[in-house]
Amino acid sequence: MKIFIFLGLFLILLPLITSAQNKIVKLPQPRFSSNVSVEEAILKRRSVREYRNEPLTIQEISQILWSAQGITDKRTGFRTAPSAGALYPLEVYIVVGNVKDLTPGIYRYRPQNHDIILFSSGDKRMDLYRVSLMQDCIKDAPVVMVISAIFERTTRKYGERGIRYVYMEAGHSAQNVYLQCESLGLGMVVVGAFDDEGVKKVLNLERGETPIYLIPIGRK
Repeated sequence: MKIFIFLGLFLILLPLITSAQNKIVKLPQPRFSSNVSVEEAILKRRSVREYRNEPLTIQEISQILWSAQGITDKRTGFRTAPSAGALYPLEVYIVVGNVKDLTPGIYRYRPQNHDIILFSSGDKRMDLYRVSLMQDCIKDAPVVMVISAIFERTTRKYGERGIRYVYMEAGHSAQNVYLQCESLGLGMVVVGAFDDEGVKKVLNLERGETPIYLIPIGRK
């Protein structure tokens, strides 16, 4: 009898547990102009590894994610970074520790809806720090963007050469983020030194999904 009662309670609470873990946050509309020219952003772009102990805003998160993989043409689905065959193998996550009005946790960006979905609650920056050679910028940044790739999306069309195309695309996306952060007055650095399997475990990445970049972002 107790087993049936427990099972009944579990089935009642399961949707609540699932919805809490899969919380969807609609992001503010990104801006499409600023007072910083492309030329100025290119000139001033630098890698920054030290950040103020200050939170970012959801508006800044929205702008940064849009720059990485946002939709620029709703009819075609084209994005901010060029993609071989428009196959879009990249996935973008943010590991949130200190953002105003945003619960700490790991979120995945959904370009089609320009929103983020929470699938792991809690501040995971220290977990990420431990699997990235204990680089201080990872634990000190308010957020860490993670760019991963599902190579099969591209290699099923282009074969082995598609692997090259995926890495090229990740570079395009990361440079967009660099220039966007410069426009926002933020600092960032791309990090490639980390334990792949460790990052996969922290983010609970799907099988066949490979992390390429860790990108800590914060105020200079």
